[in-house]
Amino acid sequence: MRLILVLQNGMQIMGLYVTKSLNVALSIEHQKEIMRYLYNHQNEDGGWGLHIEGHSTMFGTALTYVTLRLLGEGLNEQVLKAQKWILDRGGVVSIPSWGKLWLSVLGLYEWSGNNPLPPELWLLPYALPFHPGRMWAHARMVYLPMSYLYGKRFIMPINNLILSMRNELFVTPYSNIDWDSARNSCAKEDLYYPHPAIQDILWAGLHKIGEPILNLWPFSKIRQRALNVVKKHMQHDDECTNYICIGPVSKVLNMVCCWIDDPDSHAFTRHLARVKDYLWLAEDGMKMQGYNGSQLWDASYAVQAIISTSMSDEYGPMLKKAHSFIKNSQVKDNRSGDEWYRHISKGGWTFSTADQNWILADCTAEALHAALQLSWCSSSIAGEAMKDNEIYDAVHVLLSMQNQNGGFGSYELTRSYEWLEMMNPSETFGDIIIDYQYVECTSSAIRCLNSFMKSYPTYRQKEITTCIAKAADYIESIQLPDGSWYGSWGVCFTYATCSGIKGLVAAGRTYQNSYSIRKACNFLLSKELEGGGWGESYLSCQNKVYTNLEGNRPHIAHTAWAMLALIAAGAENIDPTPLHKAAKILVQSQNDNGDFPQQEIVGVFNKNCMISYSAYRFIFPIWALGEYYNNILLPTK
Repeated sequence: MRLILVLQNGMQIMGLYVTKSLNVALSIEHQKEIMRYLYNHQNEDGGWGLHIEGHSTMFGTALTYVTLRLLGEGLNEQVLKAQKWILDRGGVVSIPSWGKLWLSVLGLYEWSGNNPLPPELWLLPYALPFHPGRMWAHARMVYLPMSYLYGKRFIMPINNLILSMRNELFVTPYSNIDWDSARNSCAKEDLYYPHPAIQDILWAGLHKIGEPILNLWPFSKIRQRALNVVKKHMQHDDECTNYICIGPVSKVLNMVCCWIDDPDSHAFTRHLARVKDYLWLAEDGMKMQGYNGSQLWDASYAVQAIISTSMSDEYGPMLKKAHSFIKNSQVKDNRSGDEWYRHISKGGWTFSTADQNWILADCTAEALHAALQLSWCSSSIAGEAMKDNEIYDAVHVLLSMQNQNGGFGSYELTRSYEWLEMMNPSETFGDIIIDYQYVECTSSAIRCLNSFMKSYPTYRQKEITTCIAKAADYIESIQLPDGSWYGSWGVCFTYATCSGIKGLVAAGRTYQNSYSIRKACNFLLSKELEGGGWGESYLSCQNKVYTNLEGNRPHIAHTAWAMLALIAAGAENIDPTPLHKAAKILVQSQNDNGDFPQQEIVGVFNKNCMISYSAYRFIFPIWALGEYYNNILLPTK
């Protein structure tokens, strides 16, 4: 499973509160468990961060404070501690832009304190580089409903609780706040991506000139037309994803927009029915995940880990179930045409389930790779192999996702230019405007296509060979001077360097003929801890500088990733001592019941948001020990 920002629980609760559905969608027991989770992750200073290990931020603290109050909590000791944290920093006026929008919907912030999110952008010609259809899929689908709410200036009916919080959360009396100055305010604790001057100039022009004009007749007709277009795009995504949406933020926003249009609509009812898809109850309470799960991703990796042990015959029933799930999770059709700005999806896999429908390049690659490995097992162990035509569909969609420079992104091709990142309005996240190319996704594609060619050597041979060669060249081109790669989806340099090495090896590079591989191995060996193993902090992602965990402690996931990379590069080329020490750390970390401890966070997105992948503590130690046993220990016996 994968979980994400503490504040996503808040967005969910706020959305249900606005739509008067809190007690319909969530029982009292659900609400208690959500509060338990929030209290469990309150920092000592009284605030909450973007994620469970992060320092306190205005975004996390303010939204969690509001959430607890909406759930019926009074001004108890922990809530008062959070209030003090907020007021000591000038109140919620300085909450980042996403928080400004949510508080505006609740009536806790004025819309005039928001920078413009004009829905009219969706009416522009697609040829323009800043058309929303060219944005990264997650950003596009979040700012879509945000622009709808902004265009309508929706505010829920003000009640006594909202009026009370207006007094609780601001230093200045609410009626005296300078909302125009508030538009560009952002707490220093939250400011990861400051607005460039050109962005502030643009927002000021739209706010002071564009918006007043668009609210006057006959220009108001343009606003209404834009809102209708945005509404159709939301409806289409709701239907394509069976009301799960691409992620929890857009899910809740779309649900609120449905309710605004018609509280009794079938669409809103279906939205409510899928709220619990995102919930996960664990030992620390109930949280809202960053997806409706990571079922496909975890299953694909788990299969490859088990097969690496050469013990597949002992786990036939489990492999059969996993194989069946992978086959059933493949997206079987294209639900979207060009007018919805979606890439083709037939043959691909999502991160979670087929219902969600948003395929990704790396998920498609890892799922197909797992299915191919299972096809090499006896059908009595792994079940029937995928049909050829379904495998060909997967290869087709994967090949279609390679960019001209050879790299692979996440959901779609890169559709615009990196310079557009200067228009990133979020303040909190980095690299959100376009779908960039990533070493992790590119490596997954190479490894998958290499395995495919072993089983289907003549199918589209020239295209696949060219694709792999271009992808390998791309990986080499983005390698950093110290031999590492920066990780965009895992923490951080260790994860990405493992991906880089494995991708280059699958493309035919070797330790002997590839300077990139040798340099990458030297980088990993230089980061080995004195007592053995590897342990990297999430701070590496934020600061883009390799940082050990506090106390220079090893981490089982980082240790496993480094082992997998070094073994893939060729164990005969390096001193095996680091691998022996690392394997010993993994073995000694295992609990008596076979479990491994849940350690520090190992996932990331958009540079500043960390993700917990709870299954990684099983998958990667098994995988690394399997490769270690078969490639290091056995050959020496």
